[in-house]
Amino acid sequence: MAKPILRIGSRKNTRSGSRKNVRRIPKGVIHVQASFNNTLVTVTDVRGRVISWSSAGTCGFRGTRRGTPFAAQTAAGNAIRGVVDQGMQRAEVMIKGPGLGRDAALRAIRRSDSKRLYYGRFILSPLMKGQADTIGIAMRRALLGELEGTCITRAKSEKIPHEYSTIVGIQESVHEILMNLKEIVLRSNLYGTRNALICVQGPGYITARDIILPPAVEIVDNTQHIASLTEPIDLSIGLKIERNRGYSLKMSNNFEDRSYPIDAVFMPVENANHSIHSYGNGNEKQEILFLEIWTNGSLTPKEALHQASRNLINLFIPFLHVEEETFYLENNQHQVTLPLFSFS
Repeated sequence: MAKPILRIGSRKNTRSGSRKNVRRIPKGVIHVQASFNNTLVTVTDVRGRVISWSSAGTCGFRGTRRGTPFAAQTAAGNAIRGVVDQGMQRAEVMIKGPGLGRDAALRAIRRSDSKRLYYGRFILSPLMKGQADTIGIAMRRALLGELEGTCITRAKSEKIPHEYSTIVGIQESVHEILMNLKEIVLRSNLYGTRNALICVQGPGYITARDIILPPAVEIVDNTQHIASLTEPIDLSIGLKIERNRGYSLKMSNNFEDRSYPIDAVFMPVENANHSIHSYGNGNEKQEILFLEIWTNGSLTPKEALHQASRNLINLFIPFLHVEEETFYLENNQHQVTLPLFSFS
């Protein structure tokens, strides 16, 4: 079973000169084989060569514990740690087997990026019965659908004839470079459209730190890989940065002169869950709301919670300014009072 391409964490290598000496593998394949008594996680490059592997057994789990989700999570984490120093940031995940460790291993892979994954857990209590679910559902929808984010939405270069072409001296195809640009996480409060620029000379590796950004725009993870220049060539890419909410899907007829749109996901919150704990006896039962938030680093979970709460409050403000007006029915003289909402 194939899963979508996921981002893999990265570590900064502090040794001088390691940028050209270390073999870099920006893209690979993660194979998860989950049986009822073991979980094997193998990481290969796109040609199938094994880079790193781990299993529940090699992590020290014995007997029935080898088939547990926690053992699978540990094995996936160990396998990922073996490849982050080689520059792998994107991978396709292949899952086989009916074991219990399938989902746990996938979660560990998704959350392996510490620089671009923030987690927060918030508690609200006491609440009356039913209130926790009402608040939890509303907050989850506001977190996932109402918050704004900043993304790269278009790239332009004179060296790019079309999206699915290759350029001499660049290891990645144009499509792969656009996909890497899509993964760049930006932090900003700007409104409207801004321009950015990549201007580098090979050979070497292009990462997010090579992007020349406008004021008030920051990159969450400067180590994110963009392209590998294998020859002494000059590469210049113009970028368009926008702030919006939800998704922005490129259209087939939305291609300007040597300018290519990029599918943008503006949502800073990657996941949000809520759970409820009830306590008390009889009719005096009360509830505790637990709210979990995962963000991509452009917002902290606390900032996301604050913005989502403010958006919900703004939706209810019109109800606080209700005006009453009296109407009379034509066929009888009974007075009817109807509330009118003022949105001014």
